[in-house]
Amino acid sequence: MEPVPDPADDAGRQEELSVGDPVLGKSRLLSRQCDTCIFAPGNRMHLGPGQLRALVAEVREQGSYIICHDTLPHYLYPQAKPAICRGFADRYRTRTLELIERLWGFVEVDPPQPSEQHDSVEGSDQ
Repeated sequence: MEPVPDPADDAGRQEELSVGDPVLGKSRLLSRQCDTCIFAPGNRMHLGPGQLRALVAEVREQGSYIICHDTLPHYLYPQAKPAICRGFADRYRTRTLELIERLWGFVEVDPPQPSEQHDSVEGSDQ
């Protein structure tokens, strides 16, 4: 028997994955595709056959968006704040993206860079 998920855990994850900037009142959108964008030519993230197509279909069906993997918590850049994938936003229009754009707008943020990864590792020893 599987444990019943605690709704508080989901709320924490949703907050953790929020692309909203509380100071500006806008949603973070990458200013350009990250270096390993799932939409870049060459399958830089080594996705399995049909995996990207299935992800895009699911997100479009939900009317949502994809968060850039480089900005996900506990990935390569822990200090990065979640942001909408530029590759997705440039290719697809969804209800959520249209609402965000019309009601609040976006604040463009640069993708995290390798030097930021090293800075956060060095800073964690102090």
